[in-house]
This record gives sequence, C-alpha cells and structure tokens, in this order.
Amino acid sequence: MVVVNFLNEMNPADQRVFQPLSEKYSLFEGVFGASDEVLGAIESGVDFEKRIAEIYQRCRTPEEINASFDRLQQELGQQIDEAMTRTRQQLLENFDAEVIEKLRLSRDSSTAYLGQYEHMLMELTHHELRDHIKVLDGVSSFRLTSCPFDDDIPLGLYELPRRSGEAYLYRLLHPLAQHVLSQAKGRALPPAEVTFDYSNHLPIVSIPKPLVGHAGSLRLSRLTIESLDQIEDYLIVAALADHGQALDAEQAARLLRLPARACRPLNTALMSEPLDAITMFRQEAIIQAVSQRNAAFFEAEANKLDGWAEDLNIGLEREIKELDRQIREARRAATAAPTLQEKLEAQKYVKSLEAQRNSRRRALFDAQDDIDRHREQLIAEMEGKLGQKTTLQELFSLRWKVI
Repeated sequence: MVVVNFLNEMNPADQRVFQPLSEKYSLFEGVFGASDEVLGAIESGVDFEKRIAEIYQRCRTPEEINASFDRLQQELGQQIDEAMTRTRQQLLENFDAEVIEKLRLSRDSSTAYLGQYEHMLMELTHHELRDHIKVLDGVSSFRLTSCPFDDDIPLGLYELPRRSGEAYLYRLLHPLAQHVLSQAKGRALPPAEVTFDYSNHLPIVSIPKPLVGHAGSLRLSRLTIESLDQIEDYLIVAALADHGQALDAEQAARLLRLPARACRPLNTALMSEPLDAITMFRQEAIIQAVSQRNAAFFEAEANKLDGWAEDLNIGLEREIKELDRQIREARRAATAAPTLQEKLEAQKYVKSLEAQRNSRRRALFDAQDDIDRHREQLIAEMEGKLGQKTTLQELFSLRWKVI
C-alpha cells in the first residue's frame, strides 16, 4: 500500500500534524522502511486521528492550533514512545525472511530491498549468467562482463533498483532478462535428486524449518486458464514427505527457494499417484477461485447496469413530474387569462409542455427497452467468455532432502 499525503505548508494545522509524523515515526524509517506497518500496530492504543480531527473542527486561529497540539503532544507523547518501543522490540525479536518481505527491514545490512519476484529474477540471472557476470552487491547488482546472446546488449553494471548513474536498470522487460527467462524456460529438466541446505540459508526462513532432516518427492506444474478473454498461468507445487504428510502450498514453494547443495539424476521412479492427487486438489481450488472471481465480475457489471438504469429512470421521472407541475400551472393561467388572445397563447404553451412530457415518456420507455437490450447483450457476452479452458503441464519432478 502506498499513502500519498499532500502537505499545505500555509496551514498551521497541517504543519503541526506533519511535525509528529515526521519526527516520531521517522525513527522507524531507518530500521524498517515501512512506517505504515508500525502505525497500524500502535493505532489501537493511540487515538491520534480523532484528536487531530477535533483540533481541525474546533480551532480557528494559529494560536489555538498551536496550543491544542502542544497539549496533544504532552498527553500522547509518552504513550506513542512506549507503543513504538514495544512494537519495534516485538518485530526485531521475531523477524525472518517472511517479515522482510512485508517490511523493508534493516537498511543498514541491505542497501536495496527487492520484492519477491525481483529477488527471484536476480537469483535466476546469477545462475543462468554465472560465467558471464561478476556479482557485486548481494543479489541486487551485477556487472555483465560478456554476453552469450546475439542481441546488442551492452556490457557493464546492472542494478535493481538502479542506484548509480552509470548503471543500467535491470528489470523483467529488459532484453537481457528476457533472454535469461527464455533460456531457463527452454531447458529440459529430467527428474533429479536435490539436497536443499537450510543451515546456510540467510536470512532465516521459518516456514521450511520443520522439513530439516526429512525427505520426500515434489512436482511443479503450470496451470493455464483461459477465460474472460484472458490467459492466466498458475504454478502448482505438490510435495509429499516420505512419512506421508503432504506439504502445504506455501511450505512447498519455500522449499524450492532454499539453496541446493547437491543435484544428481534420479535413478528410481517417483510415486506419482499421491502427487497427482495433491496437484488435482490444488488445481480445482484455483479453478474454483477463478470461477468465483468471474462471477463477482459479472455481478459487478450487472450492478453497474442496474445502477445506470435506476439513475436514468429517476432522472426521466423527475423531468416528467416537473412537466406535469408546469402543465397544471399553465392550465390555471390559461383559465385566468382575461383576453382571448392571452388564452390562446396560454393554451399553445400548455400543448408545448404536453408535447415535451410525451417525448420524455417515450424516452423513458425507450430507455427501459435499451436497458433490457444491454442486459441481454451482457448475459450473452458473459456466457461466451465464462467457458474456461484449462491446461496442465508438468515442469519438473524431483526427490528432495533438507539438511
């Protein structure tokens, strides 16, 4: 989530609101880089927003604003400090790789935070180009010393995100990244035995820790769903320990993120039936979720159509009622007209109003017919698009062991 706050520097109240936010909560910026998480953790104990709203509503002069904020700072300053200290201690005592993915923890030890997919892209690049690059700063940058691809890809420093002027911004759509992905996806992956090393993995990843000392089998499949004129790909990781316990989806995915110490061809066949059952179960869950999402989309579109119809009907009916009122007044004026000429002019005006009313009534009927046509068209379109086409492709299978 990104919060954008526009500060009015000419408003004394805005200035005082910005002061505690910038001074107090900036303490967390250097440690966590995610003050929104900290604010959410302490908001239940500090009714900061309500007190500020009261100041905005009650105070009218800069003197009143400053006095009110001084009182607020005295009353809540200690409470905020205690809540921040407590929150920071709780986070630091329990942080691991999962927390790092939510909070930009420890900027001192990591010059650049990479999101999950950015981190995976850099790790894949380091593996695929290991003979052509020099890794400079963890996983966030590398220097391309030679290029194995035919495209005119420049050598030099690549960073994600870019932090220096001479570096190239490395991203998913960069030609080098596209070649890396194509090369990796095109490689044949025969069944193998892989030993994952949990002991040397930093930062700590708590989810696969219970797998240390265990072994089992795993299969990665790609599920492709075509519906609503869209094509979506999902990765399904089915993993089973030798003692018979199936790994949940997140644990299986985390297992594949551990560094591999050894990898050799698999000489024995995998037990495919249990992995088939796990894969099918998760495939059905994904398809069901997609169907529910599509149904919600259809409901939202139908609701928008109904809302448009209601607004249109209300507007036309209001216009017709107003014309009825004007017609009644015009008829009374025609009856009260003192001369024949004025009566004739008044009757012409009545006829004009009646013609407008009849036109609006026809427009109301036409609009209702138009709404019915739109609804029928929407239903026909959705019926044509809701038919799902699914394909499942096995990417690789392996025997795993965690040490």
